[in-house]
Amino acid sequence: MNLILKKARLIEPGNLFHNKVIDIKIKDGIIQKIDTNIQSEEGFTAIELDNLHISTGWFDTSVSLGEPGYEERETITNGLEVAAKSGFTGIALQPNSNPIIDNQSQIHFVKQKANNSSTELFPIGALTKNSDGVELAELFDMKNAGAIAFGDYNKSIENANLLKVALQYAQDFDGLVIAFSQDNNIKGKGIVNEGISATQLGLKGISSLAEEIIINRNLFILEYTGGKLHIPTISTAKSVQLIRDAKAKGLAVTCSVAVHNLFFNDDVLKGFDANFRVTPPIRTEEDRKALIEGVIDGTIDCITSDHNPIDIEFKKLEFDLAKNGTIGLESAYTALQAILPTEIIIEKLTAGRKALGLETVTIKEGEKANISLFNPEGSSEFSQENILSKSKNSAFLGSKVKGKVYGIYNQTNLILNN
Repeated sequence: MNLILKKARLIEPGNLFHNKVIDIKIKDGIIQKIDTNIQSEEGFTAIELDNLHISTGWFDTSVSLGEPGYEERETITNGLEVAAKSGFTGIALQPNSNPIIDNQSQIHFVKQKANNSSTELFPIGALTKNSDGVELAELFDMKNAGAIAFGDYNKSIENANLLKVALQYAQDFDGLVIAFSQDNNIKGKGIVNEGISATQLGLKGISSLAEEIIINRNLFILEYTGGKLHIPTISTAKSVQLIRDAKAKGLAVTCSVAVHNLFFNDDVLKGFDANFRVTPPIRTEEDRKALIEGVIDGTIDCITSDHNPIDIEFKKLEFDLAKNGTIGLESAYTALQAILPTEIIIEKLTAGRKALGLETVTIKEGEKANISLFNPEGSSEFSQENILSKSKNSAFLGSKVKGKVYGIYNQTNLILNN
């Protein structure tokens, strides 16, 4: 589709046109011209939207979709359409399907399913076979098939030597290891953050130590082995400081935080809403503020929706019986716009490509058009009508949010919300 984006304010610090209102002419998926006023011409569709803002395409570093095996939760086709309408031009797909994505044939399968989508899919291969944490999966074969990194979704590697070997082996082919961090012995039967709220509600708690002790261990291993490590969805103030210190040492470590850990604190547990049962748990207000500080000062590299669809059969249960996870693609931008400056949001929603070792994109003449379209103004309440996913398990239902996502332009396609 050939088009001209009219009167769009570009948010891309470092770009010549940053924070300027411009027109962009796109032909066959390539940015042909950027100027302050481009005249309409035959064969081009003019797109003019209220208070249109644009940025390089957003990338989500942690998305679960279900397929293959859990299509009742979400399919790849619909999940990628949800991502597009949520402003994301690319997602990293977690390997927690059935079967687990732990070999090259599974990598080929999910990539083939995403072939015609406007949002690009980049698979994460499981670090261990069947994500059991016992034996390394076929990392090199999966890398050659298109896997961008290797990790077991929401499963910590208990065997320290296995992580050591993985970091050493992955260096042979410039592989990235993803290490979720939670000590299962300290976690025990805990299901929410250990603190006042858990005690008042009679729910078993998960100490922040469960996360921090494994992050500390993994950083020691990284310092010993070298290589590249990504620590996903951190949730505590001490975790931020541990990673800040590791970066100061020069270690090749990146990390992410989930939107819901930035937006909520554990006071929300009082309603026993199972949508707030997530991994890692929603922590204290002190932790939340430290995470926001980590985002702003650059310690935290990127923000993820940590989108995890769970069908009603496993979510609409008593709190202690429900599965962990919340969907988050649809609410990611508008929730962030309610708590962070726009420039910081865009920086952290676009930084995932670099964090996971992918080629970065920019908005300039001659480049492929990979663009997110949004409006940072206007308040609303996130409701069922905003959910596009097959599963409806959103922690953000009823939350006051800000702004609006218009859609994306990518892969020569314009995808707009109705």
